[in-house]
Amino acid sequence: MERTLSEETPEKIGKKVCLSGWVYNRRDHGKLIFIDLIDRTGIIQLVCGEDAAVLNVQDVIRVNGEVTERGEKNINPHLPTGKVEVKVSKIDVLAHSQELPFDITKEKLDVELPTLLDYRPLTLRHPKVKAIFKVQEVIVSSFRQTLKGLDFTEFQAPTIVPSVTEGGAQVFPVEYYDKKAFLGQSPQLYKQIMVGVFERDFTVTKAFRAEPSETTRHLSEYVSLDCEMGFLEDWTDLLDLAEKVTLGIFKGIKENCQEEMALYSATLPVYKTHFPRLKLQEAQEVIFKETGRDVRGDPDLSPEDEKDICEWAKKKHGSEMVFITHFPTSKRPFYVHPDPDDSELTLSFDLLGRGLEWVTGGQRIHEYDKLVSNIKKWGNDPKDFELYLQAFKYGMPPHGGFAIGAERVTMQTLGLANIREASLFPRDMKRVDHHL
Repeated sequence: MERTLSEETPEKIGKKVCLSGWVYNRRDHGKLIFIDLIDRTGIIQLVCGEDAAVLNVQDVIRVNGEVTERGEKNINPHLPTGKVEVKVSKIDVLAHSQELPFDITKEKLDVELPTLLDYRPLTLRHPKVKAIFKVQEVIVSSFRQTLKGLDFTEFQAPTIVPSVTEGGAQVFPVEYYDKKAFLGQSPQLYKQIMVGVFERDFTVTKAFRAEPSETTRHLSEYVSLDCEMGFLEDWTDLLDLAEKVTLGIFKGIKENCQEEMALYSATLPVYKTHFPRLKLQEAQEVIFKETGRDVRGDPDLSPEDEKDICEWAKKKHGSEMVFITHFPTSKRPFYVHPDPDDSELTLSFDLLGRGLEWVTGGQRIHEYDKLVSNIKKWGNDPKDFELYLQAFKYGMPPHGGFAIGAERVTMQTLGLANIREASLFPRDMKRVDHHL
């Protein structure tokens, strides 16, 4: 008999069906045993006889039975299948589960973060944990769809690179035959090269940062949603694009993740279009006036600064999203374009959401000689960037782009306490799958 999925059962009342899935929960009532069967579409209640007494939670089973309507008093309004159940005539156990280390049947998985991650293959099966990655999947697919709708072309960026993109020592060296190589801090150089091919391009890739940090907001490996656009008329076109992409992500979540958002009592950020825009120095003045903390002259925003400016933007502009622009040249990579009005500042931006940076980007230097000069000024050797520089040697238009951290957007959308919850298999200073 062809397999029926749980979500299809309400349309098959009175019909014989074959269902397959995992035992999500089991309740014994004398000679009747109720099983909640979970598959990729949801949960359906099975009514079984005493032969189900051998079943454990997370056993993989296939059952034959008849779909029947539940009595009025037994309807479960919280389930799409809550008006029906399946009276089981036959059970086949496809795989037995060993005894579970904790109770996975509770509405909220009551384990500490280390346990949540140490038992990742199991905890990912919990509906509330699984929901995180349904939302993340929609974030990534909405990013793609929005950019494709704007005539961007996707490409696949390499993750083994010959040189350090962002500068600094926060890189993972790789044993690569007899050569020196690293795990890429970002696909930056490659997405710039691809502007010379497609004009508009994007990639969804892994990025690696060897930051000696164990905060709730940093990962050593994360999913980077990167795009780059050629023929800029004005560098603020990039802010407009970042806003469009962000709103495209919000639209995707709203249309596809109602159930998942409800599990977390989560709402999308409130915003006004356009998102407020402040230069870094203006933001620092706001922080000083609002809080009395004097961070004027600091080269960047601290985590506390980001929270303060987001609170101000929500109160003043009714927006939980706010752009900060014009970061100092000294704090940005060699390829970021200086502000023509003040070479100490750059045409760069961060987009903050709910107190955390979601997006970072800016216009790039597109003139070959200036780029070579900057590479030297930043203490690098142009020979290490030979392939990258070829693109500029043979003509590149004014261009720029940005990168979005998929885990950060997921974390801030759902209100998660730690970014590791928003990473399927998080990597940090002490973890490659398990604690080291």
